[in-house]
Amino acid sequence: MSSTRVAAVDCGTNSIRLLIADVAPDGTLTELDRRMEIVRLGQGVDRTGELAPEALERTLAATREYAKVAAELGATRARFVATSATRDARNRDEFFEGVRAALGVDPEVVTGAEEARLSFRGAVSGAAGAHPGPYLVVDLGGGSTELVLGTTTPDAAISMDIGSVRLTERHLHSDPPAPEQVAAARADADAALDAAAAVVPFGRTATLVGLAGSITTVTAHALGLATYRRDVINGARLAVPDVLSACGDLLGRTRAERLALGFMHPGRADVIGAGALLWSQVVARVRDDVAASGGELTHVVTSESDILDGIALSMG
Repeated sequence: MSSTRVAAVDCGTNSIRLLIADVAPDGTLTELDRRMEIVRLGQGVDRTGELAPEALERTLAATREYAKVAAELGATRARFVATSATRDARNRDEFFEGVRAALGVDPEVVTGAEEARLSFRGAVSGAAGAHPGPYLVVDLGGGSTELVLGTTTPDAAISMDIGSVRLTERHLHSDPPAPEQVAAARADADAALDAAAAVVPFGRTATLVGLAGSITTVTAHALGLATYRRDVINGARLAVPDVLSACGDLLGRTRAERLALGFMHPGRADVIGAGALLWSQVVARVRDDVAASGGELTHVVTSESDILDGIALSMG
């Protein structure tokens, strides 16, 4: 059998991403085009419960552009997966109609469990597969964060209703964040992790794998990159203290100082502090739970293969 050319779209709270790839019958994925736009679809949705008109227009404009790319490259199957922000919005039907008109497929508002499953499949198909399992795969988004534990398939998973955009909008209002704001954000993150730990046994983790823009940006900072280099970030294995140090440094910077970093996407500069804070809390909690179980977590792996790859593979 021949390969299937697919167009996978992952529309989250902060960004919308496209992957055009050929998927072989054996599950091999050959990338043809991968791109990302910061559209902030979830702007204010945590407070209002609705998608803002300007956020809708930004996202649909990007979708129309992605549809052109998919047509030009001859994709025969498409899947549009919408995650946290859309799950929570009262006016999501307006968004659905716009996506349908642009791409010709119905957007799928996946559950947190399905989001976790797709993230796990994408991660294990890539860099994570070079390390021992069980893997704890953490997909840190703008509106939600998925944690899924497994080796070849998920054994336990949970979606936390917390991410870089939500944490920023809830707590981190000054520039840089004030100590009391940081303390409130940490408490919010820790409460979510306490609930997650009751479902996902963090202590079983052999390899902690981080996905998505906040984590790849922290990784670029920890590696001291002058520009964003996907080839270097993908598969990077960082010592836990180096991850925590990079997170703390990004959290403490002003937006202008973050923007001056050559690897920083302009649309991520205002929320990366919250993303870094949340990632640091996850890493520290997993390290401590592994130690309490008699093991040792010394390093963290970053993967550029994530839910987008999982969506593409699901169409093969």
